[in-house]
Amino acid sequence: MFRSRLLDMFTRVHPAVVPIIYAPVLLWLLYRASDFGVLPVLALFAGGYALWTLFEYWGHRLVFHYEPDHPFGARLHWIIHGVHHDHPSDPLRLVLPPVASIPIMLIAYGALSLFFDGPVLAAVAAGFLAGYVLYDMTHYYLHHFTPRTRLGRALRARHMHHHFRDDRTAYGVSAPWWDAVFGTSVRKSR
Repeated sequence: MFRSRLLDMFTRVHPAVVPIIYAPVLLWLLYRASDFGVLPVLALFAGGYALWTLFEYWGHRLVFHYEPDHPFGARLHWIIHGVHHDHPSDPLRLVLPPVASIPIMLIAYGALSLFFDGPVLAAVAAGFLAGYVLYDMTHYYLHHFTPRTRLGRALRARHMHHHFRDDRTAYGVSAPWWDAVFGTSVRKSR
């Protein structure tokens, strides 16, 4: 991706890095939220997860599939997501590198802190972060394994359709319901 081996190294990541980095953070957030009580934490966690799913859908649709006119913008877009569409089987380019995911998560935490604080912030942020980890692990799984469950097969079929037939559909990798809501579901051919 880059002429510099050092820069290129930061764009490749083993999928195990995601839970290794974020599981301790997730546990810490849940610990910080624990004073609030189990049911409120579960509800706030679910709300944070729901926010993540919207972020996933709109980020994939608007950021990852934005098509800039300027050559610099086109190169930047290719670095961010185009390389993944050009090389969908590269196992080291299927999860977001920490050099990108950490700043995104810090910005998301900062944005959430504008609306929440204390244990509420921790519970919502934990749900958001868990959604991200689930998304990245689901994305890796869909590319490198053959799902055995009906849900897994459906998610894989949708994502492969997005890659190989129509990249203007199926933006919700781990949250396909937003495609139905926003009209970007895969249409069944006759």
